[in-house]
Amino acid sequence: MNQQSYRKNFVIGVIAIGVIAGVTVGFFTAHGMMGAVGVSAPTGWAGEKSAGGVSASPAQAGEKGTGGVSAPPGREGEKEEMKGMSMKEMAPAGQKSMEEMEGMEGMPGMSASPSGAVAIPAVTRQLIGVRSTSAAYQALTQEIRTVGTVGYDERGLTQVTLKISGWVREVFVNSIGRPVRKGEPLFTFYSPDLLASQDEYLLAVRTQVQLAASPLDEAKANAASLVASARERLRLWDLTDEQITALERRGKAEPLFTVYAPSSGIILKREALPGKYVEPGTTLYEVADLSRVWISADIYESEVASVKLNQPMSVSFAAYPGEIFRGSKAYIYPSLNTEARTVRVRFELPNPGLKLKPGMYGNVILQTDAVKALVVPKEAVLETGLRQLVFMDRGQGRYEQRLVKLGRRNQDEVEVMEGLKEGDRIVTSANFLLDAESKLTSASSMQAMMGRIGMGDWQMRGAYEGKMEGMPMGNMKGMEDMQGMGEMKGMEGMKGPSVAEPRQAAGLSLTLKTAPENPKAGNVQLKLTLNDQAGKAVTNAQVLFVYTMPMPGMTDSKVAARHTKDGLYEGTVLFGMGGTWVVTANVTVPGRAPIAEKFQFSVAGGGM
Repeated sequence: MNQQSYRKNFVIGVIAIGVIAGVTVGFFTAHGMMGAVGVSAPTGWAGEKSAGGVSASPAQAGEKGTGGVSAPPGREGEKEEMKGMSMKEMAPAGQKSMEEMEGMEGMPGMSASPSGAVAIPAVTRQLIGVRSTSAAYQALTQEIRTVGTVGYDERGLTQVTLKISGWVREVFVNSIGRPVRKGEPLFTFYSPDLLASQDEYLLAVRTQVQLAASPLDEAKANAASLVASARERLRLWDLTDEQITALERRGKAEPLFTVYAPSSGIILKREALPGKYVEPGTTLYEVADLSRVWISADIYESEVASVKLNQPMSVSFAAYPGEIFRGSKAYIYPSLNTEARTVRVRFELPNPGLKLKPGMYGNVILQTDAVKALVVPKEAVLETGLRQLVFMDRGQGRYEQRLVKLGRRNQDEVEVMEGLKEGDRIVTSANFLLDAESKLTSASSMQAMMGRIGMGDWQMRGAYEGKMEGMPMGNMKGMEDMQGMGEMKGMEGMKGPSVAEPRQAAGLSLTLKTAPENPKAGNVQLKLTLNDQAGKAVTNAQVLFVYTMPMPGMTDSKVAARHTKDGLYEGTVLFGMGGTWVVTANVTVPGRAPIAEKFQFSVAGGGM
């Protein structure tokens, strides 16, 4: 049997069930009222009396009622009396109407309207743990979490270079990572040019001394000018004043001069080697001051508006569990990373004891300025990526969906900008079950609903043959009055495709599909596609599928997915029965916040 014929036969079977139930209930409901309108009862009710006190025996089945119309069982008299009567009016005295019979639409004990409203009895509410709270205004401090990297304070980086050529002779600091103090000797250096400059300076000094007693003021001034010029040249070649004074006192040029550390810090680079020839401008050492460090982190584009200068921050490191380092934000970089849609932020931290090493990773928490906002607990909101909704608590076990627009959020609360007002009662637990129930009760979720009530594996193959297993179809009188049975357009899609709409979370796009597209009970392949906001495939993620049925007592099952190609992650799960299954895609990408996104699938029974 091809797929189209199979679907058509399935639809016919489902409709047949509904017709049989409707005819049966209507038959007995109508005859339960016939005593009140004077219509004779069918066989089996012969002992009951009509409103006029006349017993209705089988021999009297063809007698007239109060309306003077003969009404044998199943004949036209009944049809005329029942036309235009609501289900509530047709209910016998002391019995609930069809509209009041809870639990007929979805899970036993639950009912829902097409608008998404759900009614749950008290026992079921206690079983699934439904809790509610009120939306309220309070001071909301947004908490931004990200991963930061320790780096050098660039203002404390120093390079040791020479302005003259020559040769390195003796090296005193000969290893990277060694701490040095300002003024500590690094190496000695020989330069013919420097040696000549020393001789010129000494000559200028001797000339000045000789002309000190000269009566010519101009000669004395010229001698002083030569000394000053020669001294300045030595300074420009990085000789210190102490070295120049020692040269004057010695009166003899020194072929080697010593180069000292310009600042305290840690040696990051060392190129000074004994005997090495050095050109002007060559960097021989790099020294970094680690008493203060920078923490560089990336925040999402949507969070930039909440970040300001000098906001407090804290960071923790795996190397120091339980220890919190605090600092402040110093700079927001002016450019945006177009691939990741993030902005880099820089923080400054003191580094006592030099515990923080450049290159270390830390978990950064940034506290924004407090604002007064209407907030609800984060667990009260269901986010699908395309919409955000909460369930309103209307009292007496009635719950209704409400779309909301969210704003700032912290670890526990989220701001509601639209959709709620202060004092509104909203559900904070079991709301995912409520959402699943509201979807199951819609017309397009009939197959999923049957699975939830244990009918997912029901064999419907005999429906097209005009019979139901274990249930005689009879002549199905009255079917000729049901107009439009052959014109129910769109019913062929009742089974419904799997839910695979794209989701947006943590700067990534997630699309989850099943193979086959319309899953059945048994082994089903899950295919998760990950892309960043630029549409580029994410290939370095770790993906774990956690799946279960949203029913009390059901346990979670887990399957790790593997990356196959172009950001596609695949894993095979076992759906043990037909019904609604919830799959949570747990995604971990280095440098991003963890993702736990829920998807819902309608699974047909294994016999369908």
